Amino acid sequence: MSRMMPRLFASEHAEAGGSEPGQADGRPDQHKRPSSRSTPAAEHPSSPIPVMGDGAGLGSSIRRSLGQTDLSVFPVALGTSVFGWTAPVDASAAILNRYYDFGGNFIDTADSYSAGRSEHIIGQWMSRRKNRDNIVIATKIGNHPDNPGLGPVSMVRAVEASLERLQTGHIDLLYFHLDDRSVPLEDSLGTAQWLIESGKVRYLAASNFSAERLVEARILSAAGYPRFEALETHYSLMHRQPFEGDLGLVSRGQGLGVMPYFALENGFLTGKYRSKSDLDGSARGARVARHLNRGGLRVLHALDDVAAEHNAPVASIALAWLQAKSGIVAPVVSASLPEQVDALVASPAIRLTRGQLVELERAARV
Repeated sequence: MSRMMPRLFASEHAEAGGSEPGQADGRPDQHKRPSSRSTPAAEHPSSPIPVMGDGAGLGSSIRRSLGQTDLSVFPVALGTSVFGWTAPVDASAAILNRYYDFGGNFIDTADSYSAGRSEHIIGQWMSRRKNRDNIVIATKIGNHPDNPGLGPVSMVRAVEASLERLQTGHIDLLYFHLDDRSVPLEDSLGTAQWLIESGKVRYLAASNFSAERLVEARILSAAGYPRFEALETHYSLMHRQPFEGDLGLVSRGQGLGVMPYFALENGFLTGKYRSKSDLDGSARGARVARHLNRGGLRVLHALDDVAAEHNAPVASIALAWLQAKSGIVAPVVSASLPEQVDALVASPAIRLTRGQLVELERAARV
């Protein structure tokens, strides 16, 4: 157990599968909170209240509403792009167990991740844990080579294939993985309407859409087409400008739940990479290398300072900054090892002060 295991408030304000402890329904036994007499005074006004035990299941009390839907999700979505790729089956199951046993319930995947292997691993895991009703599944279509684009036939085939791999009867949140300009948007939305009416999909979302196309989609929704309820887009301390312009204005105006991806910039914002000697020559290392400059190190130094004040991992602070932004529901973050999950699920318990937010944003100026 990591020394920095998550500590939680009593409530949320608004990257080898082992044993699976818990009760018969797959949920872990509840842990009692210490009395106020046994809880040490917080050293910082925004410090979370410590919790005795390993924290298992305590995250189930932390939920945020997703857009204008009835979906209620943990404020960190577990990204699964590494499942079946850099994370083999056993490691993927252990990551899922760690996230779920803490109380996480929001799993983000795509039909194109490892050519569908990611969805297959998630489906097998949910079948073993018998926890489908406790999970919010978000998946994306449009990029799988067998069912490319957002034409009606490809969309229906893609959803049917995802349902089979996920071993479920419905997808909670279906993303258009890309803006397919080769197909009229009303055709794609019309197909999505049929998928919703048939019970195969509950809600619709957009990934990598521009502000202008979101406005066009909203106009079509006024004519009876289904509306986008969420947006997945690249947003982090190191990548602010695109979202903090028109895209952020439109998403807030439409009441979209925003899920930032690359929230930790391929691991750079975990603080693991401080110099070129830390890079491993992989594709991820090449992506991280572009941040190893004066600006990137300035951001890491600011994160270090705030992390020290909270006695928290650097990654938790980077995610807490996102979670403090208006309209952000849940950053999408992956883990390659189960022990990496701890820093991710710790972030919702961290309340950054106004001064800390200013410090981070000054270091990460647009």
